[in-house]
Amino acid sequence: MGKVVMYATVSVDGFIADEDDQPGPLFDWLTSGDVPLDDSGVLKVSQASHDVIRSYWDEIGVTICGRRVFDLTDGWDGTPPSGIDHVVVVTHRPPPEGWDPAAPFHFVDGIEAAVAAAQELAGDRTVEVAAGDVGGQALAAGLVDEVRMDVAPVVLGSGRRFFGSVDAQHLLEDPDVVIRGERVLHLRYRVRR
Repeated sequence: MGKVVMYATVSVDGFIADEDDQPGPLFDWLTSGDVPLDDSGVLKVSQASHDVIRSYWDEIGVTICGRRVFDLTDGWDGTPPSGIDHVVVVTHRPPPEGWDPAAPFHFVDGIEAAVAAAQELAGDRTVEVAAGDVGGQALAAGLVDEVRMDVAPVVLGSGRRFFGSVDAQHLLEDPDVVIRGERVLHLRYRVRR
């Protein structure tokens, strides 16, 4: 079974989006370099960022997100992002009306059920949990093995918190990956058990 990783780009003050769910300049690092990150031709990063992010993206088999992210992205038009095989959506609501039932999206009620479904779908590959409320729920439930964050040199002041509404202490190990890219610092922490 693959590991479960909580991940997002985050401001230095701990936010993944502003109050209107907009990332603002958080993603500037994704277009600040000259090395293509994917086939779109849009995402170009520094070589250091490419080496750490491309290898991480290639590990991911399933992404777990909440209904908020699903709705904000219009479900990525039924195609999982970044070449991921499946997306598990944590929601109490059914799929949107007219949603293609053949799309590799799975609508699950509750974080424990979502992680279990994602691990089954991912096999030995990594399960990525989007940071924010869903990621915070997974961390609080003891389901996260690792926290990865791309820290952008931005202060948002308020907005959507990286750890969502986590209200208890959780210890992480010292970072075992610290990579400086262009306009970003890539960090990886294992969750202390």
